[in-house]
Amino acid sequence: MTGVREPGRDPEETGRDPERDDAGPPGGQRRARGAPSGFTVTVTATLAFLLLFFTVPNLGVVWRAARADGASGTFTAERLSCVEHPGHESCSWYGTFMPAAGSEAHETSMYGAGRGDLSAGERVPAIDVGRPSRVYSVDGSREWIATGLTLIAAAGLCVPLARRLLSRVRRPSGRARRSGTPAG
Repeated sequence: MTGVREPGRDPEETGRDPERDDAGPPGGQRRARGAPSGFTVTVTATLAFLLLFFTVPNLGVVWRAARADGASGTFTAERLSCVEHPGHESCSWYGTFMPAAGSEAHETSMYGAGRGDLSAGERVPAIDVGRPSRVYSVDGSREWIATGLTLIAAAGLCVPLARRLLSRVRRPSGRARRSGTPAG
């Protein structure tokens, strides 16, 4: 140090420690983050509500599938349908589900059964949880994990909306809120 003071560099004048990078702006005050923009709130809220729109109606079925809670019966595998994706293959077994209660059999698919899990004509115990397009293994399903993560993502997308709403509710910095009625 040369002993010559440069304007705006003296820690006593600025309130900053020149040795620290995280000291913040001059005056030692950190810049407060404002409320998210209207565009940000609109986009994130729209995405959140779309996720909720597609997820919430399935919560009951997903919960029943996780617990294997439904009408028991037998699934008879008839045909395998596979789709190749880059890096992996996704297969589903289609066939007939016959409820143990003796009601009418219906065509459906077995959730989570891949190429090596069944063979044509094989009969396995299954659970119908009320979803018309599929039945589940008696061991239950892990479908709830993806549904739970989707709900968490939707909640996270609501944060900008909540911040914007809270910023409007808070009192202006240090001043009392005016009620709109004259005093006296």
